[in-house]
Amino acid sequence: MTTTEAPELTGSNTEGKHLGLALAVIAGAQLMIILDATIVNVALPTIHRDLNFSANNLEWLITAYSLTFGGLLLFGGRTGDLFGKRRMFMIGIGIFAVSSLLGGFATTDIWLIITRACQGVGGAIAAPTALSLIATNFPEGPQRNRAMGVYAAMAGAGGAAGLLLGGMLVDLVSWRWIFFVNVPIAVVILFFTPRALNESATTSGKLDVPGALTATGGMLALVYGLSNVAGHSWTATSTLVSLVLAGILLLAFVLIETRTVEALMPLHIFANRNRSGVYAMMLCIGTAMFSMFFFLTQFLQNILGWSALKTGFGFLPMTVGIITAAVLASRLVGRIGIRVPLLVGPAAAVIGLELLTRLTIHSGYSAILVPLLIVSLGMGLSFVPLTLTAVSGVQPNEAGLASALLNTTQQVGGALGLAILSTIAFDAYKSKLASTLGASPNTVSRQAMNIATTHGYTTAFQVAAFIAVAGLLISAIVIRAPKELGSDKNPVHAAL
Repeated sequence: MTTTEAPELTGSNTEGKHLGLALAVIAGAQLMIILDATIVNVALPTIHRDLNFSANNLEWLITAYSLTFGGLLLFGGRTGDLFGKRRMFMIGIGIFAVSSLLGGFATTDIWLIITRACQGVGGAIAAPTALSLIATNFPEGPQRNRAMGVYAAMAGAGGAAGLLLGGMLVDLVSWRWIFFVNVPIAVVILFFTPRALNESATTSGKLDVPGALTATGGMLALVYGLSNVAGHSWTATSTLVSLVLAGILLLAFVLIETRTVEALMPLHIFANRNRSGVYAMMLCIGTAMFSMFFFLTQFLQNILGWSALKTGFGFLPMTVGIITAAVLASRLVGRIGIRVPLLVGPAAAVIGLELLTRLTIHSGYSAILVPLLIVSLGMGLSFVPLTLTAVSGVQPNEAGLASALLNTTQQVGGALGLAILSTIAFDAYKSKLASTLGASPNTVSRQAMNIATTHGYTTAFQVAAFIAVAGLLISAIVIRAPKELGSDKNPVHAAL
């Protein structure tokens, strides 16, 4: 096995920089960015009524953010390498704050979808530079491992925390405050960033704009085409045109990257077997996580009749579970390496998702709580070793690229997974409804609708479980790591 080195520091914590404050700034930014991927979920019914959203456009409140966020993360990471990570971090947070403010004042569905996409742009710049700033501000070893643990906990718990905060704001204030709340948080982060974080060294070069445009455009076309199947069909003209366009743009992206000196995604970043493995694993985890949040939220509100606030509190145990497991993992990787957490984590996710396939219209919260806790354990154990592996062994000038790819695979996996699983769930719903109605197709009872809808959700959970199994297989077959650490002084190096 070829060992890899952890990234070298390009900055130091001198001139009044404080590690505690630096970690608070980075973690706060990461939490704000990640929770916005799910904070809208619990507000969807209210926004649907207030702004007269169509059913198709409503889904784009989730995907518009995920796609611009995931599609531009590589570009955002590269800007940090070229122009300074701290500088671009602040620019990204600023774009995110302004977009949030405009979103809170939205009066039409298109207005709100555009501001969600702009939020994704800001997040795509801020998120990869935030992770890179850990490597440039924290000394390698226990301090960086602990910082990675906190960062990973925020990344993992952000989705569940978004559901809780979203529920509270929707029920107690207004859905508009799920956007307004980002503004004061961003102001605080922008105030403390230059006081807490050192600027990184910069590199010379140019931005790969054609690569960024083709990658993002290709993903947008792909997800639109997959989402379009639910309302139309695989053979519909709009579906075929979108999928063909996606194929052309994504192929163009690959060709551009192989021929561009300053490539947005140089292919040698995948030369490390472990790193490529964790990217594939994160793609699977993103699919499973996004689908669980989306469909379980819909189940709680549409089937069990829960309020947005109650739904948010229902996910609170998952938030606690992810944070607890992530902190535990950050301590374990320095002792036992990455191998065990990267096997136990995906396995737990598979078990939890399988349990969710047993939900019925009569299920109580206990049938949801146990799977939530199991999945949270799996995610928390997985995020830390995945994050450490992704940023270890890269050159300092490519730290932004490595971290951006990890975030990209999670967001792209979530967007693609939601598009695919929504289509699968809708087809399962239609099939179940038809079989339930039988000889009375014109008489649709509320119970029949709920049974069919629940069947659609559980079918999506089953497919998500299969995808989680794929992540487990990748971990078992691809990832290579020693069972014991070779050196306590360099835990990241030894773990990999």
